[in-house]
Order: sequence, then structure tokens, then C-alpha cells
Amino acid sequence: MIKIIKDAPQRREEIFAVTMKTPDVSEIVREIIEQVKADGDKALKALTEKFDKARLSSLRVSQEEMDEGVGQVSVEFLSVLEKAAKNIREFHTRQLREGFELRRENGVIVGQKILPIERAGIYVPGGTAAYPSTVLMDAIPAVVAGCERVVMVTPPNADGKINPVILAAARVAGVSEIYKVGGAQAIAALAYGTESVPKVDKIVGPGNAFVAEAKRQVFGKVSIDMIAGPSEILVVADGKNRPQDVAADLLSQAEHDKMASAVLVTDSEAFAYAVAEELEKQIPTLARAEIARASIDNNGKIIVTESIDEAIKIANGIAPEHLELCLDEPFAYLKKVKHAGSVFLGRYCPEAIGDYYAGANHTLPTSGTARFSSPLSVDDFIKKTQYIYYEKSALEEAAKDVEYFACQEGLTAHARSAVIRFEEDE
Repeated sequence: MIKIIKDAPQRREEIFAVTMKTPDVSEIVREIIEQVKADGDKALKALTEKFDKARLSSLRVSQEEMDEGVGQVSVEFLSVLEKAAKNIREFHTRQLREGFELRRENGVIVGQKILPIERAGIYVPGGTAAYPSTVLMDAIPAVVAGCERVVMVTPPNADGKINPVILAAARVAGVSEIYKVGGAQAIAALAYGTESVPKVDKIVGPGNAFVAEAKRQVFGKVSIDMIAGPSEILVVADGKNRPQDVAADLLSQAEHDKMASAVLVTDSEAFAYAVAEELEKQIPTLARAEIARASIDNNGKIIVTESIDEAIKIANGIAPEHLELCLDEPFAYLKKVKHAGSVFLGRYCPEAIGDYYAGANHTLPTSGTARFSSPLSVDDFIKKTQYIYYEKSALEEAAKDVEYFACQEGLTAHARSAVIRFEEDE
């Protein structure tokens, strides 16, 4: 049964408490990474057999395997993938940026170039569910950014194959190549390279505790998007909503993971109890009822406040991954939102529309990191190079200032480099 919290101002500790923590797998992951670094493809095949029960002769998905897999996907679902991909491309194309160049009167030129990273690594989870949406959301921004290679890794099933819907999404998204490996070993392969898997410049995509820890350990060798925690949804709703709608939205995240967090904040006590009752009706009907049950019982909360303004303050304090504003005038309240990964506005905008279809990215900051980080975007797949040009007269004008500045820091070689060009040869 979900916990209902009244008298919110006096119960802040309960409101912001995190009741479940991920296990410490750092040593296991460290050993896996070292094994992959030492033995390359041999290690990947051995670890895939150990963890995924699949014996592989080749790690890379062949063109024949790709064609066979895509051929098993219904025309209807391929059409839906194409529609979703179109929306995602449209949104992310608007994120493209141009460099700039500043020219000063004295001949100085200062500018910045925007360049795509060359190799992007996309991790797509397997295990309890297939996530073609993750393929689209993570790969399309990389393609839009202009990455030369978009390299995808994903665990195979026991017969050594990749789920056909994953292959179809990869083709629609424009993925360059796919490798049948998952877990921490896949992250290690992308970070260090093996005989088959190329070393990449950045790794993006969600995963379990082992994947998250592997990303943490290889950061610095490669860039990563974020260390993603369990899924989160926070719904701010007034009593005018239908309880069954809000309950369904809460369960849309609870079914992801036993550690997922589903929170409702409302100014109506009657509505709070109605949603709690509706959750009990809906949970047994779900395909992943056991997972949703654990999530709601352990991490679910309904918080009753005096006002919607107070509810927004609580939402800002939690900084959720997904924030729904199920209100009459959601755009008025959007102005008050300071911290959230993605905001869903109105009574007809469930979180699921963002997961699959609207076009905004669904790879979002979790665990309160929306206070300082952002959804995955084209910006994650670009880098900036700046450039400077000084004519002789411009350097001569600035040299003494640079010399003085450098001397204040005790860096005399810096100082000399600024003025030496204007000293006469002995």
C-alpha cells in the first residue's frame, strides 16, 4: 500500500527520504573491466556465456542478422517507429548550434568551432524488457550531431540473437554497427576497445547497477552522459483529475524497477485516498505486477499539501526525472518549476507520450541531479574547439599586460613568451 503523508511542512524528512539504495558492485565491475582490457574479445565471449547464457562465434551483428530481425517486425510497428523517429529528429535538429567568430578592430580574431565527436557508444539494456525507444532516443541525437560512427551494444538472448524490435529501431535510427554484448563488459569494451568492438569517445544509455558502476569507473577514459539511477515520476495534481488516470501514470514508472519512485503531490486529501485505492485496483492487472507492487510499497508516496504552490515547492526540492503537472493552467505553473528532467503539462499528457513519441528525449537526470544536469541532447555529442588569431601589432599592444598578469602568477615563461617577439636579437 502506498504511503500517504499529510502535514507536509512537518514531515520533510519522510518526503525527501530515499528508502532503497543500489548495491555496491564496484569490485566485481573492476574485475570485469580488467578482464576485458587484458583479453578483449575472448573475455567478452566468456562473460556473455557466463551472464547471458549465450555462446557467440561473432560479436558483431551481421547484415544478414539485421535483415532477418527487421523482417520479423510487423509493418504496423515499423510505421510507429518511423513516426516516433521523425518527431525525435525534428526536436533534436532544433538543438544544433553554430560556431561564432569575433573580429576586433585591431586585427584580433577569436572564434569557436562546433564539432561532433567521432565515435558515439550507445548502451541499450536487455534483460527483463526490450527497449527500442532507448535506441531511438540515444542514437538519433548522435546521428543529428554528425557523429561518424554510432556504435551500439546490447546483450543477446540465450540463442545469441538480438530482439528484432531492437534491430528495427537501430536501422530506423541510423546506428552504424551493433555488438552482442551487455553489462559492465560492454561498457569496458566501448571504453578501451577490443579486436571487434571499437573504442568510442562517449558512452550513453541506461543500465543496471553494474552498467552504471562501469560507466563511473571508465569516466575520464571516455566521456559518459550520466550515472542513471532508478526511474522516477512525480505528479502534481488537483482534485479535478480522474483518480484512475493519475494512478496509471504513477504505475507507468513503478513497473520499470522495484527501486523506481512514484510520487503524487496533491492539495486534495479526498483525491489522495481515491488514487491510493485506484492503485490497489490496477496493480494486479499489470504484466509486471510484482515489480510495480514492490516499487509502490517501498518508494511510493502521496503527499497532501495546503496548495498547489506548496506542491510545486516540494517538486523542486525532489527534482524528479519526470514531472507531471495535471492542472488547469499548467503553463502558469511551469514558470515556477526550477528542477525537473522533463515536464508533462496538462491532464492529457502522460509521461509515456514522452517516453516514446513526442520527440523530446527520455534519457533524463535522476536522483535529484536535475538540479544541475540536463536531458540527453545533441549537445552530448558535440565538442567545442576555440581559436585565436593576433596580428603583430595586436600582440604588441597586449604583450605588457600579459607579461604583468603572468608575473603575478609567478609564471615567467608565460611572461617571456608574450614579449620576446619584440626584443632585438643579440
